Amino acid sequence: MPRGRYSLHDPHDHTPLAEEHFQCAPGPSGWRYVSQLTAPDGTHRGSVDLALDDLGRPIRLELHAGGWQVRGAALDGVTWVRTDPAGLEATEGNVPAHAFTGTSPAFLVATARLLRLTPSSSATRVRLVALTDPVLAPRTVDQSWALIDREAHATDNGPLLVDEYQVTALDTGERHAVHIAGDVVLAAPGIELEDLQTPPSTFP
Repeated sequence: MPRGRYSLHDPHDHTPLAEEHFQCAPGPSGWRYVSQLTAPDGTHRGSVDLALDDLGRPIRLELHAGGWQVRGAALDGVTWVRTDPAGLEATEGNVPAHAFTGTSPAFLVATARLLRLTPSSSATRVRLVALTDPVLAPRTVDQSWALIDREAHATDNGPLLVDEYQVTALDTGERHAVHIAGDVVLAAPGIELEDLQTPPSTFP
């Protein structure tokens, strides 16, 4: 069960945003990721609880940020309920999309798991609902994912396979690289892996 810490920063000006303390593990029905976020001043900033089925679909998502809460799942596309900080109103949403995304590294692992690309496969288009900080506002985005390289790196626990993805935002054409080993993000825009106490899990 990997445990560790990511640092999150603005990918444009590198302003520190948060630290995300996480643990994740594959299970009999898929994969689960839980984390707690703290702001640079040490205050609690939110949490992530994401569970995938064995096909990589989100069967349960619960996000907290800025007093807001979102609960969602893959249902007729993706469906979610967003609750305001006062708890007085809850708005429902549904979009014919494949999954969710957001600032947490969990969503990059989840999308890679959903697509299951190989180095020889062509780029794949995916529609996601982005839940953006600081108020978890939902926004539908279209991306293209391609697995452009897979390298084995020698470690004390045997070879570690690292996948390099090229992710393209189809509305702007902006491209960036995402490096993932098993169920841990090694590097991505705005994300740095600062500490990893146990090796990444490998998916069957």
